[in-house]
Amino acid sequence: MLSGKLRDIFKRLSGKGRLSEKDIDEALRQVRLALLEADVNLKVVKSLIARVRERALRSEVLESLSPGQQVIKIVNEELISVLGGGMSRLLQAAHPPTVLMVCGLHGSGKTTTAAKLALHLRQSGQRPLLVALDVRRPAAIEQLIALGRQLDIPVYSEGTSADPVTTCGNALKRAREIAATSVVADTAGLLHIDEALMKELAEFKEKLHPSEVLLVVDAMTGQEAVRIAEEFNRWVGITGLILTKMDGDARGGAALSITEVTGVPIKFIGTGEKPDAFEPFHPDRLASRILGMGDVLTIIERAERAIDQKQARELERKVRTAAFDLEDFLEQLKQVRRIGSLDQLLEMIPGLSSFSRQMPTKEGERQLKKAEAIILSMTPEERRNPSIIDGSRRRRIARGSGTTVEDINQLLNQFRQAQKLMKQMAKGKGMLSLFRR
Repeated sequence: MLSGKLRDIFKRLSGKGRLSEKDIDEALRQVRLALLEADVNLKVVKSLIARVRERALRSEVLESLSPGQQVIKIVNEELISVLGGGMSRLLQAAHPPTVLMVCGLHGSGKTTTAAKLALHLRQSGQRPLLVALDVRRPAAIEQLIALGRQLDIPVYSEGTSADPVTTCGNALKRAREIAATSVVADTAGLLHIDEALMKELAEFKEKLHPSEVLLVVDAMTGQEAVRIAEEFNRWVGITGLILTKMDGDARGGAALSITEVTGVPIKFIGTGEKPDAFEPFHPDRLASRILGMGDVLTIIERAERAIDQKQARELERKVRTAAFDLEDFLEQLKQVRRIGSLDQLLEMIPGLSSFSRQMPTKEGERQLKKAEAIILSMTPEERRNPSIIDGSRRRRIARGSGTTVEDINQLLNQFRQAQKLMKQMAKGKGMLSLFRR
C-alpha cells in the first residue's frame, strides 16, 4: 500500500536531526520505487521527484530545526500540485437544465456512478433527471431505473429499441417539463475503445450540449485508467473525471497520474458501494491521506451527513443527565458504520492511520456486527437498564445472538467505558459539539 510505504520512508527521515544530500537522495529513491510500484506514470514520478529534490536541497530546508518535516511538507505540496492543485467544481449552464454526460467502459461502475452523481446533485439542492442512453446493454437501462426508484430520482427512458440520439432531444424536453435543474445522461458503456462507438458519443454530445462530459474510470486499474482517459479525451473531449473504487488498497496510483498526463481534473471519487459513498475530489485531502496525515474534514462531513441533528441533540441531553443506555449505544454503532468502514475511518484520523495496516479491520467490522446482534437480542427493559442483566439473562441473550456469555460481558464492559467517555466529552464539549452546527 502506497501510503504505508511513504509513512515508513518519512518516519526514518524525520528521525534524523540533520539531513545531508545523500539522505535526501536515498529517501527520494525509495519514494520513487514506492510510486512506481503503485502504478504511477513514470514521467509523473520523474517530474515529481525532480521538483521535490530541487526544493529539498535548498539551504533553508537542510539547515532548519526539523529538516525531515520540511521535506514532508514539500512532498505534500508537490502531491497536491500533481493531483490538480485545488478542488474543481462542476460547470453550470447559464440557463437550466445543466446537462452532465457520463461515459466510460463497461465494468468501471458508470451506471451506478451516474445515479450517485444525481443523488449528490439532489443533496446539493438541485432537481436532477437521470436519462438512460445505454441501449447496447439492456440491463443498464433496467439498472438505472431500479436505482432511480431506490433513490427517488426520476429516470427518462425510451427503451432499447429507440434511437438514443433522438432520445437525447426528448429527454431535454422532458427535463424542461418537470422543471429539472440538471440532467445526468448515462451513455453507452464501451467494451473497448472503438471509433464507431466514439462517434456515437460525439453525436450525443452534439445533441445534449453538455456543460460537463464526465469520464468514469476504475482507480484500481492504475496506468490503464490513464490510457483510457487519454483516448476518451482525444475522441470526445472530456471535461472531468470520476474515479471509482477509491476505497481499495491500490488507490492513489491512477489519481497521481491522470490529471498530470491528461490535463483533465478529477471532479469526484467513489469510495464504496453505498449510494452516498461519493465525494467531491479534494487534492489536498488525498495527498494528506497518502502521506498518512489523516483527513479530519472528510470525517466531519461524512458525520454531518450520517448523523441526524435532532438525534445528536437528544443524545447529548441523555449523556448530560446520565440517561445514555444500550439503545443509544446501538444507534451510535449504526452511525459509525454509516460514516464509513473501520479501515477508512482509521486512515482519516491523524496518528491512527498506521493502525489501518496493523489492525485486522475485518475482525473489527465483525465485532461491530456482533455487538449489534447482542443488543438486538435484549429486551427493551434490558437495553434501558443494563444493570438488571444477571447470569440467566446473559445466557439467554447469548443464545439469541449466537454468541457467548464472555461476549456479553465484554460488550457490557465496553458500554460502561463508553458511558464514562461520553460524560467526559459532554463536559468538555468535545466531539459532540461537531454535530451541533
